[in-house]
Amino acid sequence: MHLDGVLFFPVTPFDPTGALAEDVLAEHVDRGVAAGPGGVFVACGTGEFHALEPAEFERVVRVAVNTVAGRVPVFAGAGGALPLATTYARAAARAGADGLLLLPPYLVASPPQGLTRYIAAVAGATDLPVIVYQRNNAVFTPSSAVEVARLPTVVGLKDGLGDLDLLHRIVLAVRAEVDKPFQFFNGLPTAELTQPAYRGIGVDLYSSAVFCFAPEISLAFYRALRDGDTDLVTALLTTFYRPLVELRDRVPGYAVSLVKAGVRAGGLAVGGVRPPLVDPTEEHLAELARIVHAGRTLVEERS
Repeated sequence: MHLDGVLFFPVTPFDPTGALAEDVLAEHVDRGVAAGPGGVFVACGTGEFHALEPAEFERVVRVAVNTVAGRVPVFAGAGGALPLATTYARAAARAGADGLLLLPPYLVASPPQGLTRYIAAVAGATDLPVIVYQRNNAVFTPSSAVEVARLPTVVGLKDGLGDLDLLHRIVLAVRAEVDKPFQFFNGLPTAELTQPAYRGIGVDLYSSAVFCFAPEISLAFYRALRDGDTDLVTALLTTFYRPLVELRDRVPGYAVSLVKAGVRAGGLAVGGVRPPLVDPTEEHLAELARIVHAGRTLVEERS
């Protein structure tokens, strides 16, 4: 399975009582797929995987799979404690997901061989293709990345660490020593800000949280970067992405709650985030609206 284009990570909507809002999720996913992503990654970081219990998780994945209806691949999150990670993996398979994004194990740090054992155990729970996520306490060496990439169902690595020196060495090692299709992609929050640097080490694929609430901006950036329109890339980074990242960094968890607020501002009743995350303040919502307006205005002027 080869992924291409902008990768869409939907939020998980909750109703006023805090319960999963399946109809809203279906509409959110349908709107996103209609805009033209290369894949849907449901119940992952932006989708508050950390806040979902297994039965809810399976419902989220099933709604996404049914809504997408084969138009693009659907990957689902899995992770946490090993027994739970395998539970989520099997639930994703039952719900019809095309693959897994394996998030870091819960809380503890581990040596590379322990991380490799964890990934092998989760990957072995189903036949689904697996993309592993390097971030926080899940950090690979080039040799352990090669070992993981050789696992039969592991097909990619998403990087949320941002250590380009390390990632470049991992990319070189895997591409030299692993004889199968394998994809790397940039999974840093608001990945567009760093994507020009990632392209410099041969990593062209990236996730886009902005696609959730402003797909026209996300797609304009993707096309400009792909086509070498450096003037538009720089203008979007300066006018939209840098201010968005600066706002995001003011409060821990805003990488998720600002995205959800952006979807809410677009007219979908996706609700707020579950604790321990917090929703943006009114002041920050107003600032987000100004940033999005500036980005949309720029895209309209350049189209």
